[in-house]
Amino acid sequence: MKTIQQIATTAGMIALVTALSACSGMSTRDKDTAIGAGVGGVAGAVLTGGSAAGTVGGAAVGGVIGNQVGK
Repeated sequence: MKTIQQIATTAGMIALVTALSACSGMSTRDKDTAIGAGVGGVAGAVLTGGSAAGTVGGAAVGGVIGNQVGK
């Protein structure tokens, strides 16, 4: 029987491969926006102790910053 850690690792790897394959047709600006949103969401969650509002707010701010970086 698989442990919870093995299941979580497998699910994480599947999610990573799926996310990376979805980015193949994106422009550089789109990729920067997605990366900014991801990093902002994680940072918002960490800074607010896992609050949903903090995560969404961080993702929104990170996405805007990521979008504007390449200008």
